[in-house]
Formats: sequence, C-alpha cells, structure tokens
Amino acid sequence: MPPGSALARMEGSARILALIKLANVGLTLIWGFAVTYVFVRVLPLREFQSFLLLVAFGNFTISAEFGLTSIIYARLRRYWLGNSGPGNSGPGNSGPEKGEAGGFRLEEMGVLFLFLGLLIVGGLAVLLAALAAGGLHTGMPLLFLLFFLSACLNLPALLAKRALAAVDGNFLWEALDCLRRAMTIALLLFILQGLDPRMSVALQLCVSIAVIGYAIALVHRRLGMRARHWLSFRVGGGHVRRHYLRDIGASAAFTISEILAYNAPYFTIAAATQDARPMLLFDFFFKMSRSLSMLVRAMVEAALPRITRAFHAGDRARLRQLVTRALGAALFFALGASAALLLLGEWLFAKLFDGRAAIDRVDLLLIGGALLALALICVSVYVQGALGRFRLLLGRSLPFLAGSLLSVPLARIFAPDRFDLMFLLLYALTLFVAAFIHGLSLRQLVGKRA
Repeated sequence: MPPGSALARMEGSARILALIKLANVGLTLIWGFAVTYVFVRVLPLREFQSFLLLVAFGNFTISAEFGLTSIIYARLRRYWLGNSGPGNSGPGNSGPEKGEAGGFRLEEMGVLFLFLGLLIVGGLAVLLAALAAGGLHTGMPLLFLLFFLSACLNLPALLAKRALAAVDGNFLWEALDCLRRAMTIALLLFILQGLDPRMSVALQLCVSIAVIGYAIALVHRRLGMRARHWLSFRVGGGHVRRHYLRDIGASAAFTISEILAYNAPYFTIAAATQDARPMLLFDFFFKMSRSLSMLVRAMVEAALPRITRAFHAGDRARLRQLVTRALGAALFFALGASAALLLLGEWLFAKLFDGRAAIDRVDLLLIGGALLALALICVSVYVQGALGRFRLLLGRSLPFLAGSLLSVPLARIFAPDRFDLMFLLLYALTLFVAAFIHGLSLRQLVGKRA
C-alpha cells in the first residue's frame, strides 16, 4: 500500500508527526480524565473505589502483553529498514521467509494476535471470578465487564500502532486513533446527559472495534500479508520459540516489573487503609504521571524513525544528538506540568474528584518532583525498548519495583498519622533513584558505538 505523496511528506516530517501525536495524546488525556469526571459523579463513593480497582486491573491486563509488541516493533523495524534502503527490492517484494533464519517472519503477527486474544479472555475470566466471589463489590457488574473489555481493546490497538509505526505508518495510525478517541469521549460525556452508562460503554466498544480493525487491515496490506500468515500459529510459534525466546523472557519480566511498580500502590493502599484520600491521592498522581509519559512517548516516537536509523547505522554522534533532544523535550514537558500543578493542582483535584478529598501544596511539590524523574525514565525506556535492549531494561527496573512495593508498608510503619504524605515522599524518592540509574544507561548507550 504505497502512500500518496502528501501522506509520505507528512510521514517523513518529524514536526508533523509530533503534532499529530500530541493531538492524540491530548485526546487520550481528555478521555482518561473524563472517565474519572463522569464515573465519580454517577457512582457512589464506595462503588467508585471499586471502579478504580477495576481500572488498575485493566491497566495490569493491558500491560501483561509482556512487551511483545515492542519486540515486534524492534524486529519489524530492523527488517523494514533492511529491505527498503538503496539497492533493496522493498518489503513488499522481499518476503521475510527468504531472509536470514532468525529474521522477522509475517507469521509472528498471527502468533502475537492469538496471544493478545488469549490474554483478554484470561483477564475477563479473572474479572468474572472476582465479581462472582465478591472480591470486587459492585451493583453494576455489566458496566464493569463492558468497561474492562473496552480497555482491553487497547491490546490489539497497540499491535496496530507499533506495526504501522515500524513500516513508516505513524501518521496513519495517529489519525485513526484521533478519530476513535474523539468519538469515545463524546459517548462518555453523553452519560452526564442521561445516556445509560452501559449503553455508552457498549457503543465505545463498537467504535474501537471498527477503527482498530481497519488499522490492522492497513498493516495486512502494507506488509503484503495473506490470511495464512495470521493463522500459521505452528510456523510462527516455532520461529518465535527458536529465535528470540530470550528476548521474550527479558521483555516479559521487564513488563511485569513495570506493571507492579506503577500499579501496586492501588492494591497496597486498599489493603492498608479504608480512608479514601490516599487512594484518590495516588490516583491523581497516577493520572499526572500517565499524562506526562504519553506526552514524552509522543515526542520520542516522532524521533524514533531517525533514532533507530542512527543506531543501526552506528552513527554515534547523530544518536547522541537525537537522544539529547528527546531528553530536553521530556524535561521541558515535566517542568511545565510541575508548574501547572502548583498553580492549578488544588482546583483540579477538587474538580476531578467532586470535592471528595483535598490536596495540599506539599503533596503537589512531591508530585511535581516525581514527574521530573519520570520524564528521564520514560525517555530511557522508550528509546531502549525500541532498540530491543530488554535485558538491560529489566535490570534497571528492579530498584523501582522494590521501592514501589515497599513505599506503602514503610509509610504505614514510620508515619501512621501522615501515611499519605510519607507514601508520596517514599514513592518520589524511588523515582529519583530509578531516574539516576536510567540516566547512566542512556549515557552508556550514546557514549559507545551502537
């Protein structure tokens, strides 16, 4: 599917890519805040706390693809660059089956798609068991199930996004995802106008299925795939097992570590106290950190086509320049977010959670500082993940995991009267330690020949 000249120009412009990605990030952030804004108003507080646990479990399930889509991106990107350069016949004419034995094969896409489907089914089974056993209390189980399925559609969306990005289809995906986000935001806000929440989420499911299905069809056409490539699980699975099982293991362990580090406080706080404020405080921090990480990801992904080219070409000077620019942009966003929180954080917190709790300036200062550390971590993870350096990332993630798991119990032991503040302090310190370690990794990456 050769793109038109106008589309090719937009795809080749880092500025245009950054703008469309930032627009998509903006819509994604609006959707994330709208979910809280709407459901905190239509659900009782106790039910809303259960809903936050559902959201955390949804995030856990989505992240449990073990970084396989990142592996696919790294492998497919290397294949695409190797077959689309000067003197090559192009990806559409040079099938991966004819390349190196350990090279990318189209059947890998089908194996990954099967795995994502099984992951969604497994997560749904766990949720059904939790609802049946009373582990997740709700008077609207159908709403919870529909919302979980809607969240899980981000798994095939991630596959479509990274596959299209690997074959220089960033702009195509971002435009499609902007359309999807705009429609789902509208459907979400209609709940406040009287639309049944279950109907709203069901319609969001339909919109997402249609858009993601079309995006996967674009991948199918761009790679010149056939139906057998999606269904050859034995061939694709055998290739995966023989040639990059070690990468899968490292990526899976790294992803599990990241999932636990970012989401564990939801569950440890719920176990430590029945007070709603610490949970709402962490949810606010989580939303801020996710917002920043999406902004940083947008900027890094706009530069990834050039970063990956420089890395695989061994151009150390160009790689250093591009990574430095990415770090500068990330820290600029983090500083802006921290300043905005100091000015508007109290109002935003009260508005977001409908006045159910309050946040003070010390909390906001800790969150702002943690965001600066997070910016550096994000650049390191996104760049090195795109380059397939999963085993290195795993080692760098373990201190963050340890700090995240210990923050709540240590805060409970040492400051039971100010548990929420001590937890934020310990969690922020954990992020600073992790940022220092990732900074050393980036310095090593750009300081030697790729």
